[in-house]
Amino acid sequence: MSEQIQIDTGAFQRRVQKLLSSWKDGSADFEQLGQVDSLLVVMGGQNDDLIYSKTTAIHSWLLGYEFPSTVILFTKDAITFVTSASKAVHLEALKKGSSGLTVDILKRSKDEAANRAIWDDLISRIDAQGSKVGCLPKDKPVGKFADEWQAIFEKAQSSKDFKLIDVSASLSAVWAAKDDDEVKSIKYASKMSSAVMSGYFENEMSTILDEGKKVTHEQLSERIEGKLDDTKMWKRVKGLDGADLSLADWCYTPIVQSGGEYDLKTSAVSTTKRLQGADGNGGVVIASMGIKYRNYCSNIGRTYLIDPHSSQQKMYAFLHELQTELADKHLRAGATCKDIYTKAVDIVRAKDDKLVASFVKNIGFGIGLEFRDSAYVLSAKNNRPLQRDMVVNLSVGFQDLDDPNHKGEVYSLLLIDTLKVNDGAAATFLTDRVRGTNDMAFFFKDDEEEEEEEERRSPAKPDGKVTPGGKVLRNKNRGAALDDTAAEKMKLHQKELAKQKQEDGLARFAGEDGEGNASNEKVFKKFESYKRENLLPTKVADLKIMVDHRAQSIILPIYGYAVPFHINTLKNVSKSDEGEYTYLRLNFVTPGQIAGKKEDVPFDDPDATFVRSMSYRSTDSSRFTELFREITELRKSATKRDAEEKELADVVEQDKLILSKSRAYTLPEVFPRPAMEGKRVPGDLTIHQNGLRFSSPLRPDQKIDLLFSNMKHLFFQPCDKELIVIVHVHLKSPIMIGKRKAKDVQFYREASDVQFDETGNRKRKYRSGDEDEIELEQEERRRRSQLNKEFKVFAERIAEASEGRVSVDVPYRELGFNGVPFRTNVLLQPTTDCLVHLTDPPFLVITLTDVEIVHLERVQFGLQSFDMVFVFSDFSRAPMHVTSIPTTSLDDVKQWLDSVDICVTEGAVNLNWGAIMKTVNEDPYDFFVEGGWGFLQSGSDDGGSSESESGSEFGSDMDDGQEETDEDSESGSDFGDSAEDESGSEGFEDESDEGEDWDELERKAARADEKKRRQGGSDDEEDSGKKSKRR
Repeated sequence: MSEQIQIDTGAFQRRVQKLLSSWKDGSADFEQLGQVDSLLVVMGGQNDDLIYSKTTAIHSWLLGYEFPSTVILFTKDAITFVTSASKAVHLEALKKGSSGLTVDILKRSKDEAANRAIWDDLISRIDAQGSKVGCLPKDKPVGKFADEWQAIFEKAQSSKDFKLIDVSASLSAVWAAKDDDEVKSIKYASKMSSAVMSGYFENEMSTILDEGKKVTHEQLSERIEGKLDDTKMWKRVKGLDGADLSLADWCYTPIVQSGGEYDLKTSAVSTTKRLQGADGNGGVVIASMGIKYRNYCSNIGRTYLIDPHSSQQKMYAFLHELQTELADKHLRAGATCKDIYTKAVDIVRAKDDKLVASFVKNIGFGIGLEFRDSAYVLSAKNNRPLQRDMVVNLSVGFQDLDDPNHKGEVYSLLLIDTLKVNDGAAATFLTDRVRGTNDMAFFFKDDEEEEEEEERRSPAKPDGKVTPGGKVLRNKNRGAALDDTAAEKMKLHQKELAKQKQEDGLARFAGEDGEGNASNEKVFKKFESYKRENLLPTKVADLKIMVDHRAQSIILPIYGYAVPFHINTLKNVSKSDEGEYTYLRLNFVTPGQIAGKKEDVPFDDPDATFVRSMSYRSTDSSRFTELFREITELRKSATKRDAEEKELADVVEQDKLILSKSRAYTLPEVFPRPAMEGKRVPGDLTIHQNGLRFSSPLRPDQKIDLLFSNMKHLFFQPCDKELIVIVHVHLKSPIMIGKRKAKDVQFYREASDVQFDETGNRKRKYRSGDEDEIELEQEERRRRSQLNKEFKVFAERIAEASEGRVSVDVPYRELGFNGVPFRTNVLLQPTTDCLVHLTDPPFLVITLTDVEIVHLERVQFGLQSFDMVFVFSDFSRAPMHVTSIPTTSLDDVKQWLDSVDICVTEGAVNLNWGAIMKTVNEDPYDFFVEGGWGFLQSGSDDGGSSESESGSEFGSDMDDGQEETDEDSESGSDFGDSAEDESGSEGFEDESDEGEDWDELERKAARADEKKRRQGGSDDEEDSGKKSKRR
């Protein structure tokens, strides 16, 4: 073994210089190190109980190996090693590579007198530097060598008056930032940890639960440990090229937990209890493991939900969102550990104040040669800043949450990854990040068991597929009716979703004490015309009305004084002529005015004295006309400027795009939308280190940069039944493209080329049939297939380069339905996470996780279309309306919304959503206390007529409006003004008053038909018997 040891002298020199420069730095990170005159590191004999320590870390960092029974003395210009002669052989190479640094090696032997002389020499070297000695007091060396040195040093300490100073934290700061070789080792370790978690543990765990095997947590942990020696598995893992697997080892014994008992600390152990979760009632399995390569550690932890409750899935999704936001926005160089933890707590508190008590007390720590660097714990008490290129173990979780599947029991959630900290950019995941929490859920419950459970919960009903007399009833015009069993399941599921939504609303706003969303309240906007009197224009001495465009003010003469009024204080201005005089009246904004549709303007002090209006008259009509024009123009420009500022308020300035140093992957000849300024030209879309760049060789001055950290969704839409193939990016925050704001950016290529009819040329001589058309069609299919493949591969490469920030989502055309989200009727297509329209601008992307509830309006018998309203969880956002959806799509739309766990309600009329959302925002907690969205469901279960007669205060206002005069109706709600809405609603109510509706008639007919069949035959059999007698 000794012959195989080879110290990297280059790395030794670089790292020693880094240590010495940090020693002389004097900054807060190296405060303790800066106080000492020398640094003493003592390693005793081999200690298997002590896996991680600063002593072993400094050996591995400088030398690449641990040298037991060795003392290292650092001074500011020399390094002294005291070790055995056999170890000194390997250290001799350090003398040759040293430049400006003295390396001394004192070799111990079996001669006690010679060894005593070496100790005396070492003590004198320490004494020569000064009395302050840096040490690592938490590391307790053991063995004969350590005891011998300790006795010598304690004696010298009493005589020389040495003062020992702990420099552990400073050393952590020295090697916190990792060089390229260190990062490479941690990447290897992270790849291996991820491979064991996803490539082995997931399959093994699911197999155990699926087959009902009796395996304990401890046994499963031992199986995981054994995979480190599985060479076949490592051959299948990508990213390990060049790695020496013999240098890999476990950081700790893998931890597996389930069954309601969870410990989220790194010191947790796997118990002897059986793995649980597939008992039919669901469960939670937590696993964490870490592999180290060349002593550089990694860590990964995952939570797996077994037959989960919807609330558990939502909680896991929130935990994933929390991790993503911390990694993308806050885990950056310069941020302190305390700030990062505080931000995490703030995000949790914004979600639900009660969750803070269950949140972990720290969210990770620095990781590297030490598995847990105590100097860089991400907690509320640590003010140390993170450094660029340091590696962090980010661990977020919730402890002991109430288990909805097991009353009286608890469950926990944990998500751990290893990340590299960057400067001014999102942190880089070294372990394979979770792309979506849906992948972390397993469902073992049989469909048959679910159906039996549903049957026990609900009484048996007659077969809904039986149609009396084989005739199609009028209610079939709404499309094929849902199967009774499926409809019953949907109904039960919707009740559960509504109940959960109500509980979530109460919990979400319980801590707001009845107050609305304060962040949405209007605030007083301060403005100032002039800071000092001498800044007023010189013409004010004339005491005439004047307009100062530069100061955005109007200067009015009042009792011999020139008084400036900022244009923002002006409500309007009017001019009138009476006889020989021209009057100019200026009306100002004051408290208590009727603001029309807008809210009252806030004031700094509403109780102050205000000037409401002022009037001036003059015989100079032309001057007042000019003043009126200038004031009006100034007011218009101020209003336009405020509108532009409001429009661009959410636009973000992205971080700088880091160009790829290697050959970047490019999608050529694509067109962007929105288009850049000027003539439409194609360009290349290129993948770089932290985002995408579109550029055109024809217009090199214009570029579009899209960063992965700002991407929310990535879509690939094939050109099947379309004219273009698309890669579409939906952003978290808008950016500016040219002079326009854009939150959706797409790149497309046309699927069809211009083709020419060649039937009139020489081909006609030997082609008499449809060969030309067939060839063109085949070429068209080949081209479309090639385009789909090219764009899909590129989209997948984007997702891969983003390191899990986005995944490729493809619209499901077969689930699509037509509707009008803006002004035109378009095809809306669901995806895994969204509802989208991407073919033509304006684009529509609705993220389903942002949706609070969906309400279907104008669902009535006799109407050929209905409307759909998306209400978002962020109540400050205006609801999204999709109108004129064909009634034939109603059942499909309801099934899709139910399948993605969105609460759906329906009603017969359009509601005044402006009034509804105003009520919700004024007091969200009180809104949920009074029933929340229950008023929308009041008629959903009882048919359309009952809903149209429901007592909803929002709907009744509109019904009353229909009885007023035409003039009153025009001034009412913005919704439901069309003749079709009014006639549909009134016609349905009249029909309900006259007699039973068609649904009731159909049920009666079905019962009568079933009764006849039980008595001895159907109508058809009786009819055929009568016909035979006549013959």
